[in-house]
Amino acid sequence: MDRWLGRHAERIYALLRIVAGLLFACHGAQKLFGALGGTKMTSNPMMLAGGIIEFAGGLLIAIGLVASWAAFIASGEMAVAYFMVHAKGGFWPIVNKGELAVVYCFLFLYMAARGAGPYSVDAMMRRR
Repeated sequence: MDRWLGRHAERIYALLRIVAGLLFACHGAQKLFGALGGTKMTSNPMMLAGGIIEFAGGLLIAIGLVASWAAFIASGEMAVAYFMVHAKGGFWPIVNKGELAVVYCFLFLYMAARGAGPYSVDAMMRRR
């Protein structure tokens, strides 16, 4: 499998970054605008901050602009969300419904360490 998929690793990583970033931005759009079946939560300062990080950070991650910084901040936000909201419901993420927060946290931490990759605005700006 590595011989076939390995050749496409950078494109697959770009696809992962784009999809995860856009889905994360959707969570922010729910909090900020009440979009996509969500409830507008701008009256709560923590939810407002979370919505801004999710929406702006998700878009930055998706396009690959300052993606390492955006992913690092998003990773931290997901860690905070997990411990402030989900962990109260029990130790295991599967029990406290925090699996998505944990996955986003570690996915964005990996992206922060790896960078945006060659298929990104960051890479395009470096090439100029």
